[in-house]
Amino acid sequence: MKKRTAVKIVASLLLVAMIGAFMVGCGTDNDKVTASPKTTKSVSSTSSPEPTKNTNPIVVTWYPNESSDTHEAVRNEVGRLIEQATGRKVTHKLTTDYTITIEAIASGSADIAIAMGAVGYIEAKNRNPEIDVLFVNSDENWSLDGAKYFAWICVPAEKADQYKSGDTYSIDNIKGKKMSFVSNSSTSGFRVPTSSIISHFKSDNLNEDKLIEGGPFFKEVYFGGSHQGSAVNLLSGNADVAAFCDIEVQPYVEMKSGDISKVGSVVVVKKGADAPFDQYVGRELTIIAVTPVFNGPNVYNPKNLSKEEIKAIQDLFCSEEVASNKILFYDDKVEGAKGLYKKSKSYGFVLTTDSWYDPYRR
Repeated sequence: MKKRTAVKIVASLLLVAMIGAFMVGCGTDNDKVTASPKTTKSVSSTSSPEPTKNTNPIVVTWYPNESSDTHEAVRNEVGRLIEQATGRKVTHKLTTDYTITIEAIASGSADIAIAMGAVGYIEAKNRNPEIDVLFVNSDENWSLDGAKYFAWICVPAEKADQYKSGDTYSIDNIKGKKMSFVSNSSTSGFRVPTSSIISHFKSDNLNEDKLIEGGPFFKEVYFGGSHQGSAVNLLSGNADVAAFCDIEVQPYVEMKSGDISKVGSVVVVKKGADAPFDQYVGRELTIIAVTPVFNGPNVYNPKNLSKEEIKAIQDLFCSEEVASNKILFYDDKVEGAKGLYKKSKSYGFVLTTDSWYDPYRR
């Protein structure tokens, strides 16, 4: 009996020892499990947070030419497309002077400038080298080869004979006249025509300073503030001669004879033209000088735009979808159609580089 009792005691002691060892083992495993989440939490707390998406509105600025009520639908459509490309809201900054747009895009108070001219873009880039070309409207073949518009010098058709030179017309007799330009920051409304005048009248030793005020060459000098304003200076009789371009007056005039690229062609203010052209319906203007000009750039400042957003905007605007947009590229064969560019002259938007505008740098 004593022997059996001793065996039972030994067996009981062994069982207790095994249970104790098992409990210790379980205790150690539980400590490891609770420590693991702490380690994971510590690692995640030191990782870099994801970048926050910019939710500020994208500001689009416009020259006075496109700040009128006539171009409201164009502005709204451009804004809608930028919102589609970026997911950000768009606000518009309208202007009454070229310098306001140039300063806005250079300083970053505006993010995109639509339909600038080469000279205005270059002035802005001289102030801020970070700004660049976003895209430009193409020629009718969706390329840059013929991506040009035309700088005109015009006179009233009833007085055009004063500027006759044989079978054509000349600027020989503009000296001493009342002249209207657009703005001294305008490419086709100032820089190009003044270059032509300076070259034509070499013996007068002219420069731009002598052409911006009355006296040295012109009797009086006016600035319309926009291409439309310069044309109205001529139509109203305030000026005898005026410089402006074909693109900016195309919603208000139509060709009566000739072609937009030919000296001697005649344009007439069309029926249904918006104010203030509605006062001059039927009035005719003769083109006495024409100079082709590279299409103006659409410009961006990267201060408030990411590289991904810039690419997304370029991809959308240079697509067939936008090329088919009848608000931006309107069918000029349809009576009453309005938009930003004539489809017959510009198929769509294309990319280009800053260096494309080197010919307009001094």
